[in-house]
Amino acid sequence: MTTAEPRVALITGAGRGIGAAIATRLHESGHRVALLDRDGHAVTGLSHTLDPGGTGTALPLRADVDDTDAVRAALRETAATWHAPDILVNNAARTTPGSVWDIELDEWDAVLTTNLRSVLTLTRLCAPAMRDRGWGRVVNLSSLAGQQGGTLAGAHYSAAKAGVLVLTKVFARELAAYGVTVNAVAPAAVDTPAVVGLGPSVVSEAARHIPVGRMGRPSEVAGLVAYLTSEEGGYVTGATFDINGGTHMR
Repeated sequence: MTTAEPRVALITGAGRGIGAAIATRLHESGHRVALLDRDGHAVTGLSHTLDPGGTGTALPLRADVDDTDAVRAALRETAATWHAPDILVNNAARTTPGSVWDIELDEWDAVLTTNLRSVLTLTRLCAPAMRDRGWGRVVNLSSLAGQQGGTLAGAHYSAAKAGVLVLTKVFARELAAYGVTVNAVAPAAVDTPAVVGLGPSVVSEAARHIPVGRMGRPSEVAGLVAYLTSEEGGYVTGATFDINGGTHMR
């Protein structure tokens, strides 16, 4: 691969919301994007939107991040189409609202598998090639809930997103000497289908407590991710970036 060749970015949970916005922004930046989501129709549609001429700059991949074999197959398809990803954005997530007292253990395990184990799985699969090439970017989507223990999306979601912050630091230390950065982004309420699905009263109440007076936009999160995956982001690693409208200041 030459420096002039477009980089390959793999985005999980790319079918909608923040993942789709990140994929769109990275594609606009000249990257080839591998769009991984368990909703094959969603990523196929996004692929056609991003690359209507079929020039081969967007690749839809139907896979559930909970299924390691399916993820491996998706990565093989990406490598066969272009090469192993230079950029990995671990965005896939699952939310299940409810009281901590009511969470069934199977549900706990399922939420942690999607939100936390997938970060371990995808990073361990993608990072070695980045390390060997001497350049790579990993961005993990955490959440304000993982910083403050919020339970709006479920205690298991918060626990998983807190784990993402620690895992980000672990991988950052392991890979820093090889030109690979690993960072986390922690949004608060963002106007996505998942948040809207919590109900209008919940959304309205959440927005009321945000200092800037509104929910975030997926494009704003995508802009931050675009910086972290750029050449200019090479001196930033092991960090967590808040994007929460002033909800959590430090």
